[in-house]
Amino acid sequence: MKLYTYWRSTSAWRVRIALAWKGLPYEAVAVPLLEGQQHGEDYRALNASAQVPLLILDEDDAAGRPLGIAQSMAILEYLEERHPTPPLLPGHPWRRARARQLAEIVNSGTQPLQNLATIQRVKDALGGDPDAWVRHFVGRGLASLERTAGETAGTFLVGDAPTFADVYLVPQLYAARRYAVELAPYPTLTRVEAACAALPAFQAAHPDAQPDKPGV
Repeated sequence: MKLYTYWRSTSAWRVRIALAWKGLPYEAVAVPLLEGQQHGEDYRALNASAQVPLLILDEDDAAGRPLGIAQSMAILEYLEERHPTPPLLPGHPWRRARARQLAEIVNSGTQPLQNLATIQRVKDALGGDPDAWVRHFVGRGLASLERTAGETAGTFLVGDAPTFADVYLVPQLYAARRYAVELAPYPTLTRVEAACAALPAFQAAHPDAQPDKPGV
């Protein structure tokens, strides 16, 4: 498999965690977002959304073209269906749904408000303060995540094994620190983050471990 990624992209980071957790080898292809490479014709031909991540599978369609999947949640769902062991979703249907719910608080309710295109729009077109914008919406998202996770948290956000929820949590807290979001109000989240940080799969996926990080 081939993963189009960027070292500090929280969305690509999620996929790196899942691939490492499941022990799946892949070729990493860096897409320098700050240089705008995602908007080039070659990359748009692969992913019309001009975003990372994009996972190219070791499978072809009927015309012999490699199959690709964009969007982190779609990729994680594919990996969970195709490679169910070790799992990233609990066995109980309600707990599976709750893991997805917690992940979506980040995926659809928080991260889009801090991504590169959004903060550039806030700054350049609207004349706003992008850092203040991010702190407001990320703080609101983390507060929701903290309250909701309180119903299911064990060692991790849903019980005592990592799930989609934790895969989405860890990159989000990294981004929160970049924008100086105060994390003291979220003790459950930071406790779970520490548990994740001890796991080799999460360590391997960390931005500091990526070959496209500047200075590496």
